[in-house]
Amino acid sequence: MKPALFSANSAGACPTCNGAGVIYTDLAMMAGVTTVCEECEGKRFQASVLDHHLGGRNISEVLAMSVTEAEEFFGAGEARTPAAHKILSRLADVGLGYLSLGQPLTTLSGGERQRLKLATRMAEKGGVYVLDEPTVGLHLADVAQLLGLLDRLVDAGTSVIVIEHHQAVMAHADWIIDLGPGAGHDGGRIVFEGTPADLVAARSTLTGEHLAAYVGA
Repeated sequence: MKPALFSANSAGACPTCNGAGVIYTDLAMMAGVTTVCEECEGKRFQASVLDHHLGGRNISEVLAMSVTEAEEFFGAGEARTPAAHKILSRLADVGLGYLSLGQPLTTLSGGERQRLKLATRMAEKGGVYVLDEPTVGLHLADVAQLLGLLDRLVDAGTSVIVIEHHQAVMAHADWIIDLGPGAGHDGGRIVFEGTPADLVAARSTLTGEHLAAYVGA
């Protein structure tokens, strides 16, 4: 079987909905209506494609799995695929274990896209990573997991620069550059540079005051 058959954007797509799984009806002056495709029942693929199974699952069922479920699925048994398992492990490492494999990129938050890109780049050798608010949308437990990943990157000799407002990330940093003294037009100047402990001890900026309250100093 050619790989294109297992892509809802290519040869395997349901011909009725073109692989979208839904039918969009334009009602001109009114809001459009979206209905589940009756041909594929929202599964996005041709029926003949869904007859093929790996480890007891067809491609639609695999794409409906979360990253965490898929990591286990491709890690052992008949469906064991080391290359896929390695990619899924990186996605789990950046706190994206709850996403489904077939989830559209348009539904991801900015923080999720940042972490997805980080997972992609982890397969390459990089000297510097720059992340912009990667904790957006993350649960506290997932923030701790992300920090553990960033620690591993730093331990491997990589420089990690994070633009962040999350206090847990600031408290965990090796070095902080605080811009202020306020936001927007009231900012733009370096008001502190040093370790988190020094920032808390000085309490000379708004960030320092909030961070001191966070760490209970």
